[in-house]
Amino acid sequence: MPLTESPSLTPRMWAVGALCRAVADALEARFNPVAVRGEITGFTRAASGHCYFTLKDAGGQLRCAMFKRAAQLLDFRPVDGELVELRGRLGVYEPRGELQLIVESLRRAGQGAWFEQFLQLKAKLDAEGLFDPDRKRPIRTMPRRIGIVTSLGAAALHDVSTALQRRVPHIPVVLAASPVQGPDAAPGLVKALQQLSQQPEMDVILLVRGGGSMEDLWAFNDETLARSIVNSPVPIICGVGHETDFTIADFCADLRAPTPTAAAEMCALPQADLLANLGQWHAALEGFTHRYLDTQEQRLDRAQARLGRPSQGITTEKMQLLRLQQRLHSGLQTHTQRCQHDLSNLANRLTRGVQQTPATARERLQRAALRLDLLDPKLVLQRGFAWLSDAHGHAITSVGQTQEGQALQATLADGVVDLRVAAPTRI
Repeated sequence: MPLTESPSLTPRMWAVGALCRAVADALEARFNPVAVRGEITGFTRAASGHCYFTLKDAGGQLRCAMFKRAAQLLDFRPVDGELVELRGRLGVYEPRGELQLIVESLRRAGQGAWFEQFLQLKAKLDAEGLFDPDRKRPIRTMPRRIGIVTSLGAAALHDVSTALQRRVPHIPVVLAASPVQGPDAAPGLVKALQQLSQQPEMDVILLVRGGGSMEDLWAFNDETLARSIVNSPVPIICGVGHETDFTIADFCADLRAPTPTAAAEMCALPQADLLANLGQWHAALEGFTHRYLDTQEQRLDRAQARLGRPSQGITTEKMQLLRLQQRLHSGLQTHTQRCQHDLSNLANRLTRGVQQTPATARERLQRAALRLDLLDPKLVLQRGFAWLSDAHGHAITSVGQTQEGQALQATLADGVVDLRVAAPTRI
C-alpha cells in the first residue's frame, strides 16, 4: 500500500510575492510602529531626495529607507558613525525580499563608537600641530615621478591611471599596492608609503581609494598612518572616498582631493597645458628671432652698400683733407701777421724808450740835486743861525740840556766858537 502524506502535515504552497506580503503583514501586526537605536553607516542621499542607510550595533544591522517627505523634516545632516534614535515601520522590500525599516523620524542619540574614536584622534593630532597648514608642503607642478598607493583591485586605481594617462602620459608612475580595507590595511598603507618615499626622483604620492562607509574607510583614520603621512619626505595628496567623506589622512596630507580622480588631476599640470605653453614660447621665440635677423640683414645691407662704392668714401676724405689744409694755411698766415705786428709795436716802443731815457734821467738828477742843496745846513748857518753842541758833540736843542758853567761849541757858517753857559734862562 503506497504511502501518502497527511493533509494536515502538508505546508501551504506560497507564491513568492504573496509570502513577502504575508510576512510584511505579520511584521506590521506584531511590531509596528517600532523605535530603534543604533549607529548609522553607509548613509546616502539619492537625487530624488530619499535617504538610504544601514542601522547597526554590536549584535546586528538593519537596512533603512527614509523617504523625501520625512528627510525634509530633519534638522541635522546624518553622517556615518553617528548614534541615532528613529521611529518607523518594519516591513519587507518585496522586489528583493529584504527586511527594511521605513524611517518616519530621526534624531541624534549621541555619537557612535566609530565616530567618537574619529573625533578623539582628530582632536589629539590637531593639538599636536599635524594639521597645521604652515607645515604642509607645496606640490610641484611638473613632478619627475608620481607614486600611487591603493589596492590592485580598487576602482580608484583604474580612475587614477586613466586620468594620469590622459593628462600626463610623459611622467613615470610607480604603484605600491596595499589593502585599503580591513585589519591589514593600515600597516600595508604605511609600508607602501615608505617604499615609495625611498624611490629616486619621487616628487608626489597619491594615497587613494573609492568611497564607502566609515567602517570601510577606517584604515585611513589610523594614527600610525597619519604620522607616516606627516613624516613622509615626499608630499602626499590624499583622495579617499567621495567629496563628503573625510578621514584623518585627509587632514594630515599636504593636499586633500575630493575624489581619487581629482587627486590625479591635482598632482601635475596637464600635458596639453604644457604643450600649449611651449607653443606660445616657441611662437614668441620665433618672432624674436625673425625680428633680430631682419635687423641684422638691414645692417648688412647698409654695410654692403658702403663697401660697394669705395670711391665715394675716398672723395669724401679728400674733400675733408683739403678743407683742413686750407684752414691750416689760413691760420698760419694770420698768426704770422699778428706776430709781425706785435714785433713792430715792440720795436717802436723800445726805440722811443731808448731815445727818451737820458733826457729824463738828467732832468730827474737836476731836481734831486736842487732838493739836496736846499737841505744843506750851511745855507741855514749863512743866514745867521748856529748849531750848538756839548763837549761830546751832542746837539743842544733845549735850555734844559745846559747848566751854569757848562762848556759848549757854536758852529757858524765860517768856523767854531767855544762858549760857556753863564746862567740858563727859559723863555
